[in-house]
Amino acid sequence: MLDTSSTPAVRSSTPEKGVDRRAASDATPTGTIVTVGGTPMTGAVRTAGASGATVHPGDSISTPRRIVYIILLGALTALGPFTIDLYLPAFPVLEADFQTSATAIQLTLTGTMLGFALGQLIVGPLSDKVGRRIPLLAVTALHVIASVAAALAPTLLLLGGARVLMGMGAAAGGVVAMAIVRDLFGGRRLVVMLSRLALVSGVAPVAAPLVGSALLLVMSWRGIFVVLAIYGLVMLVCALFLVPETLPRSRRQDRETTTVLQRYKSVLSDRVFIGVLVIGGMTFSGLFSYLSSSSFLFQVTYAFSAQEYGLLFAVNSLGVVAGVQFASRLAARFGPQWVMAFSTGVLVVASIAIIVLDQAGAGLWGIMVPLFLFMTACGFTFPCVQVLALDRHGSAAGTAASLIGAVNFGVAGLISPVVGWVAHDAGITATTMASVMAGCAVIGLLSLWLLVRPRTVGQLAP
Repeated sequence: MLDTSSTPAVRSSTPEKGVDRRAASDATPTGTIVTVGGTPMTGAVRTAGASGATVHPGDSISTPRRIVYIILLGALTALGPFTIDLYLPAFPVLEADFQTSATAIQLTLTGTMLGFALGQLIVGPLSDKVGRRIPLLAVTALHVIASVAAALAPTLLLLGGARVLMGMGAAAGGVVAMAIVRDLFGGRRLVVMLSRLALVSGVAPVAAPLVGSALLLVMSWRGIFVVLAIYGLVMLVCALFLVPETLPRSRRQDRETTTVLQRYKSVLSDRVFIGVLVIGGMTFSGLFSYLSSSSFLFQVTYAFSAQEYGLLFAVNSLGVVAGVQFASRLAARFGPQWVMAFSTGVLVVASIAIIVLDQAGAGLWGIMVPLFLFMTACGFTFPCVQVLALDRHGSAAGTAASLIGAVNFGVAGLISPVVGWVAHDAGITATTMASVMAGCAVIGLLSLWLLVRPRTVGQLAP
C-alpha cells in the first residue's frame, strides 16, 4: 500500500504573466504552478527529485503494482457503464413482459443514469473530505442490494426504483478511481493512466450490450441483474482488501475548513473546466442517444437478433478502443485540447453524415460507416476531457471527478429519451437518432472554441 502522508509539497516558480493564477493555485497544493524552461505547466507537484524534476507519489509504484491498479480501478470504473447498459438487449423483452411502451422502458434507463449522476455528486465531495475508501465501500454495497431488488421486482415501477438505486450504488467506482489516479499521478503520466480508465469507460457502454445479449441466451432478463449483483459483490471485496487509501489525513485537514459548496465553487469558477464539462456531457449524450435507441432501431427496423445486435456493439467498440489509445499518445505530445479540436469536429461531421445518407436511402452501411467514425471520435474525446478537468484541480480531484460523471450521465439520461420523443409515432429511425447526436456534437464543438479556447490552455507537466 502506498503511503503518501509524508510526501512534502514543493513550491515552484511563480506563474508567468498571462497565466491564469486562480487555475494555477487549484493545480498545486502550494498555490503555485511549475514552469519548465519558462513554459507554464499544470498539474499537482508532490516532490522534487535530485535533478529538480517533478515527482508524484505514484512515480514510486512498481510496474506490476501499477498494472494491478489499472485492472482494479478499470473494473470499478466499468461497474457504472455495465450497470446502465447490460440490459439494453432485453428492452424488447421487457416491453412485452410488462406490456408497456418503448418510451416507458427507456425511462428505466433514464432513472439509472440520473441515480448515477446524483450518486457521483454525493460521493465525490465526500471522498475529498473523509478519504476514498469509506464512500467506495458504502456505495458499492448499496449497488449489490439494489441489484438483487431489481432481479426480484414484480412491476415496472419497482424495477425503475431499483434501477435508480443501482445507479447511485455504481457511482463510486468511476469517481473514486479517477480521484485515486489523480492523487497518485500528474502531468503526462496522468494522461496515460486516465487514458486506461477512459478506455474502460468508453468501451464498457458498447461492450455491455454484447455481454447482455449473450446472457439472454442462457437466462431471463432477471438473471442479468443477478450477474450485476455478483459483479458488485466482487468489486466490494476487492475494494476492501486491495484498494489503498490514497488521500492521507494531512491532505483531508485542508478540506475541513471548507464546505462542499465552496469546493464546488472553486472548481466551477474555472472557465476551462466548465468548457470540458460541457464537451464531456454532450459527447456522452450523443453516445447514449445512440445506445438507448439502437436496440429498437436495429432489432425492430433492421430485424437484428439479440446476438447480431451485440456483435454490432463489438465492432463499434473497436473504434472506441482505437480512439482512446491514439488520444493518449497524441494528447501527451500535442495537448488534449488540440486532440479535442479534431475529435469534436469529427463528431459533428459523422452525425450529420448519418442523417444525409439515411435520407438518401444508403441503407445499413450508410449508417454503420459514419456511426463507427462517431464512436471512434468519442474514444478520442473521453480521455482528453478527464485529463483537462483533473489536471487543473488536483486538490479537489473527488469533487471534479464527481462533476464530470454527474454531468456526463445526468445530461445523457435527460437527453437520450429525446430520440423517442422526436420519433413520435413514426418509430425510431437512423435520422431521428442522429439528429439528437448531431445537436449534442454541435454544442460540444461550440463549447470547445467559445469556453475552453485551446490556445489559452497551458502544456501538461512532464
